[in-house]
Amino acid sequence: MLTPKQYELLAYIDTFIGQHGVSPSFDEMKEALNLKSKSGIHRLIVALEERGFLRRLPHRARALEVLRRPETMAEGAAKRAASFAPKVIEGDFAHELGGASGGDDQQLVELPLYGRIAAGVPIEALRDNTQSFAMPQSLLGAGEHYALEVEGDSMVEAGIHDGDVAVIRRGDTAENGNIVVALVGDEEVTLKRFRRRRDSIALEPANPNHETRIFGPDQVKVQGRMVCLFRRY
Repeated sequence: MLTPKQYELLAYIDTFIGQHGVSPSFDEMKEALNLKSKSGIHRLIVALEERGFLRRLPHRARALEVLRRPETMAEGAAKRAASFAPKVIEGDFAHELGGASGGDDQQLVELPLYGRIAAGVPIEALRDNTQSFAMPQSLLGAGEHYALEVEGDSMVEAGIHDGDVAVIRRGDTAENGNIVVALVGDEEVTLKRFRRRRDSIALEPANPNHETRIFGPDQVKVQGRMVCLFRRY
């Protein structure tokens, strides 16, 4: 059972992280709750930690993680997650697209197909020049695109499942909330939701079993933005 102030702070932190990718500062929390001192915020955070709602990540500034939410907050979070609806084309698309008539609305384009996204290599290194992915031209906008097979469950609450094929528009910029292919530290490639807050970049999963990771601006290179998704059955 939370006190009204504990609930108010937990809700504020959860909303702030969702909007900005990082947790709020003590000053921001103090102003949001209209408290006179940071010590009051500290006591509330300790109480939330003791009750298992919050965790402070060691050796990192502005690093609070919401571990669980009261029921009413969880309902709101579920509604926010449900508001993201990726463009998913379902079915045996390899067969269906292969039988397309070739009319203007069915004109196919072959995209380079990268392997299952994995740690350890830049996205270009995953490309197999013998593999491509055919999809209707009408589903693509301007720009250069490639296809990527998704591995893992870190984005399931955004409707992205293991084995799906994500279509990525190549580019090196992103807006807050975009789902991007990001290269971290020139070593690891990942598909996550992008958030920028001042001098930090957060890569957010869409699965409570995975942690949001926060990096400096020079540690993350955007390699493209997801524009649609295909699923096999």
